[in-house]
Amino acid sequence: MSLPIHPLTDAFAVAPQLGPEDMQAVADAGYRSVIINRPDGEGGPEQPASADVVAAAIAAGLKIEYQPVVSGAMTGEDVARFKELLDKMPAPVLAYCRSGTRCTHLFNAATMT
Repeated sequence: MSLPIHPLTDAFAVAPQLGPEDMQAVADAGYRSVIINRPDGEGGPEQPASADVVAAAIAAGLKIEYQPVVSGAMTGEDVARFKELLDKMPAPVLAYCRSGTRCTHLFNAATMT
């Protein structure tokens, strides 16, 4: 299965909800870091828990951060933290949320000059 990854730059891409079973494929695709922007439980009990994704990502050799951001309620603090993560995490970085849109908005806000 091909991952639904949407590159925004050579060093950053977004994706819709991923699960633990996807982390090895993310690493195999050349990504070095993952940012989870979807809060746990947002999609109900069928949504993979961030802790399970984190464990699978670490096992796959990825750096990973859980930075939950509520859809439609992005704050300046969310943007600042996202920028910090982009600055410190090894690239390329893949961020995911429900659809990838929230991560795209965070990236655009964090990289505005």
